[in-house]
Amino acid sequence: MEKAVFGGGCFWGVESLFQELDGVVDTTVGYAGGTTENPTYKEVCYENTGHAEVIEIVFDPAKVSYEELLAYFWRLHDPTTVNRQGPDVGTQYRSVIFYYSPEQKAAAEKVKVEAQKKWKKPIVTEIVEGPTFYPAEAYHQDYFKNKGGHHTGCHYLRD
Repeated sequence: MEKAVFGGGCFWGVESLFQELDGVVDTTVGYAGGTTENPTYKEVCYENTGHAEVIEIVFDPAKVSYEELLAYFWRLHDPTTVNRQGPDVGTQYRSVIFYYSPEQKAAAEKVKVEAQKKWKKPIVTEIVEGPTFYPAEAYHQDYFKNKGGHHTGCHYLRD
């Protein structure tokens, strides 16, 4: 198994969509990219922690490649908006890929070039060396599965 960490707006919708993908074994929503250790949701939303809402994905590379996850990531949010997805505004909603190996970095940069061909505006997604991942509070995990809802609004698959 391998891991990937992406931020593309509110982590509930990102998680919900990735859970539908064959080869994704587990998902955990959380925070990464900031300065506060063990941040809380309240701190990430209302204080200047620098963290993004992200999803950590455990995947089976025999079923889905990291490159396929990246291509999927760029389809499920608008990577051309800075610090915003739909009605959600703030640095915690930025589009970001955290890489944890030189291979992941190279793949992210390569797939970004391909993704750019599908967008009229420039992709602003950050590709950054992976920091510590902090899991979010329990009530955020599997949010739509537990609440009976489904991703809507700012997260949906684009062609």
